[in-house]
Amino acid sequence: MFYTREIRIYSSSILMLFILSCAKDSSFEKEISKIDIDFTIERFDKAVRNASAKDLPKLKEAFPFLFSNQIPDSIWSRRLEDTLQLQLAEEVSKTFQDLKNIKGELTNLFQHLKYYDKTFSTPRVITLTNDVAYRDKTIVTDSIVLIALDNFLGEEHEFYQNIPRYIASNLNKSQISVDVARGYGKNYVYQSARKTFLDEMIYHGKLLHFKDKMIPFKTDAEKIGYTEEQISWAEANESQIWSYFVEKELLYSTDSKLPSRFIMDAPFSKFYLELDRESPGRLGQYIGWQIVRAYAERTNEPILSIMQQDPEEIFRESKFKPKK
Repeated sequence: MFYTREIRIYSSSILMLFILSCAKDSSFEKEISKIDIDFTIERFDKAVRNASAKDLPKLKEAFPFLFSNQIPDSIWSRRLEDTLQLQLAEEVSKTFQDLKNIKGELTNLFQHLKYYDKTFSTPRVITLTNDVAYRDKTIVTDSIVLIALDNFLGEEHEFYQNIPRYIASNLNKSQISVDVARGYGKNYVYQSARKTFLDEMIYHGKLLHFKDKMIPFKTDAEKIGYTEEQISWAEANESQIWSYFVEKELLYSTDSKLPSRFIMDAPFSKFYLELDRESPGRLGQYIGWQIVRAYAERTNEPILSIMQQDPEEIFRESKFKPKK
């Protein structure tokens, strides 16, 4: 009876802490939602789709940074009439008739950026196409955000049939704000060198924890670009993954093959075990994320300071212990 009563008291305490935490988070998010952010998504993709050669001077005036002096107007004129470009523009137009939800997510992201960085200025946000150059889906600078919409048409789109499935799986419109958040994170993060596997894990862990703070409306699976099944696999096997890294003495290794095995985009991680094909790729990023989260929880250090912190300091002070 005493043991049961203790369990009830413990469970009630945990529940109360959870409720208080949720209430605090709700109040915090309400405060952020009041931050004034004003911007318009400029549809360069639509402007080009509806343009002819005579409209080029106006387009150049409105978007000078999208036109290179090395590319003559004659090439642009041909591009405006190119069959493949017209098809690309048509598919983008069909998928992105309305950007209301995307603007809402970007507004939320910018509000969080402004909350954590008082010097943040709302950028110009411009949509365009880039011939499905999926490695450059978004470009983020201090004053401009470029979003290539032809990279977010949906993973099953016919344009993506020759792209590896593990890459195409993230060519969805739900990933737009995630990719923009990562772009901002890369502008804030600092690590003088990434020599060891631990350095790489912490670097990507910082970028993922940055998303925790800037796009809390996204799930963990969306933040890292996993399916729900993949994030569940990573969570369920966190202890085993960590044990493998430690037992194989990988943390301080400078083996150049480790990033391709556990950090870079891949269909699965490469432990060289039978379970490999069950695993998602980029598990080194996932573990780095958990280390940075543990550090943030223990130290309560502001997110922008964490982005600048030495990786060894983060690892040491995190006292990271994987989920059992």
